[in-house]
Amino acid sequence: MTSVPSHSPGPRQAGAADATFVLVHGSCSSSLMWAPVQRELALLGRRSFAVDLPGHGFDAQYSAAYQAPQDLEAWAAEPSGLAKITLQDNVDMVVDVVRRVAEHGPVVLVGVSLGGTTITRVGNTIPDLVNRLVYISAWSCVQRSSPVEYMQEPEFGENLLGPLYALNVGDPAKLGVGRANYRTADPHLLAALKAAMMADGTDEQFRTFLNTLQPDESLAVMTDDARGHADTWGTIARTYVRLADDRTLPVAMQDRLIAECDALTPDNPYDVHTLDTSHVGFVLQPAELARILAQLTV
Repeated sequence: MTSVPSHSPGPRQAGAADATFVLVHGSCSSSLMWAPVQRELALLGRRSFAVDLPGHGFDAQYSAAYQAPQDLEAWAAEPSGLAKITLQDNVDMVVDVVRRVAEHGPVVLVGVSLGGTTITRVGNTIPDLVNRLVYISAWSCVQRSSPVEYMQEPEFGENLLGPLYALNVGDPAKLGVGRANYRTADPHLLAALKAAMMADGTDEQFRTFLNTLQPDESLAVMTDDARGHADTWGTIARTYVRLADDRTLPVAMQDRLIAECDALTPDNPYDVHTLDTSHVGFVLQPAELARILAQLTV
């Protein structure tokens, strides 16, 4: 009989051990934002795949006028390739990824912030291929059709990004995108942006994060109908990770989104977890988020 070494691991825990986590980024971001979480998931023996949505990642557009020295006047008039990208384009890409990943086992589809609109529509499209949806301070629309509509509601009042108009470059209506100058050197703007997005990080960590962002995001993605449907999306098990110190998508709005979704499908409510972080602070505490994900059932 062969003895088992004392350091040999026991049976794998039940839950998402055989699942693949498909990770969908938020506005102006890319798969790069998931790197800290993916490292922690790998250390827990979990598979993951981080998506670059259309026009993001290495397909992003970084104008020479956006570099240093900046030419904001020229950049304000420069057309954006993202203007043609719709929410359906995002959905089509992620549906293709989920179909391919599902050949290897269960799929947990995770979205953060604006990424919630994409994973909701994917849930509407292929509910039989998604074992669980996870929203990390993400838009999960039910009563209102889009994030832009929800931004008019009182629960959004503690948002700190809205007042930062000086960060914007160009006319969104003409460009078809929101364009933000994340390379500004204005100390007041940078401090206000940090308070809105990553108040729990150091200035160095925040500047590092800013340098992972791209300046443009499609208006069509932010305004398209992203409501979940009870007979498709509503049949999928779902989790919401609240970020209690979020001043980009305030916790009051997160709680409203949770309540609305639970009211739509009372027999399938959210499994709710809370992290005491800012909107992107979870990248500074990736082990905590990875533990939540790894313990989910599928």
